[in-house]
Amino acid sequence: MRVTYHLSSQNMPAVAAEAAWAEAMGYDGVSSSETAHDPFVALTLAATATSRVTLETHVAIAFPRSPMVVAYTGRDLQDLSGGRFRLGLGTQVKGHIERRFSTVWESPGPKLREYIQSLRSIWRAWDTGERLDFRGRFYQFSLMTPFFSPGPGQHEPPPVFNAAVNAYNCRVAGEVSDGLTLHTFTSAEYVRRVVRPNIAAGAERTGRNPAQVKINGGGFIVTGPNRAALREADREARRRIAFYASTRTYLPVLECHGFQEIGQRLHQMSLEGRWEEMGELVSDEMLDAFAVVGEYDEVAEQLLERYGGLVDEVGLSVATAGEADEEQLRRIIRRLQAAG
Repeated sequence: MRVTYHLSSQNMPAVAAEAAWAEAMGYDGVSSSETAHDPFVALTLAATATSRVTLETHVAIAFPRSPMVVAYTGRDLQDLSGGRFRLGLGTQVKGHIERRFSTVWESPGPKLREYIQSLRSIWRAWDTGERLDFRGRFYQFSLMTPFFSPGPGQHEPPPVFNAAVNAYNCRVAGEVSDGLTLHTFTSAEYVRRVVRPNIAAGAERTGRNPAQVKINGGGFIVTGPNRAALREADREARRRIAFYASTRTYLPVLECHGFQEIGQRLHQMSLEGRWEEMGELVSDEMLDAFAVVGEYDEVAEQLLERYGGLVDEVGLSVATAGEADEEQLRRIIRRLQAAG
């Protein structure tokens, strides 16, 4: 099982050092998400400080950017990193696309599929010199003169993963992507009952082997050196679970466990601005469904017991305080990697 680290620094000049630390800890990959900073810029910095780990967007928001813009950025990062870049794309939700990015929200699942198909068409035109002629419902690309083409890449085009919560986007991954990036707000049961069957259905539509589609997941991971540390992490996990459960986008995950009524109550509390109280509605049963909770010497086996055979890689970002914690983290990483 691959183990990836998510860059946490909000201080861009510190990103390179953080990425170098993650590589030294033994991680297989380093990822950056599109929250308060551009993920491509963070990975550019990470590329200059590392030599082995993959560099992954988990995720970049697709629709505010033309596929052509992302094709250029992806090619440049792939060349800069020596072939270590992996492009993860997500749709976000309607409110953010329309009100934060001021772009059009339309048929997100079909549009995401076409987005990935057009990316591959652009990269193929650069690599082979064939005429660019992609004509879809949402995107049309038919102009690529030699002056604007970077020509054949130094490496293969980067793998493309798409993020998914709903069944439709899981099928999109099965049809056209190299992998699927699951949201942290997921569960082993949801992967088993919804994610994997829909990847298989999508793969069948295009004659692919579902095993070609790698799954990155693992849910919330709550760990620490002792029970006192776990109690503190437990409160933060409940707060985050409540935040996501209050968003209607994640209703299918709640329905998988019969928690939809709690989700409705949390949504109403979010409208009332009662954010500090929401974590109190997350029961022990709900926490257990969405989080793996265990001390350092327990958590690897618990992760493997729950997600072994269901996902190919897991995101594990643990705050450490000193060499003792770091050595424990190295052991956890090695144990997960040894599971294959």
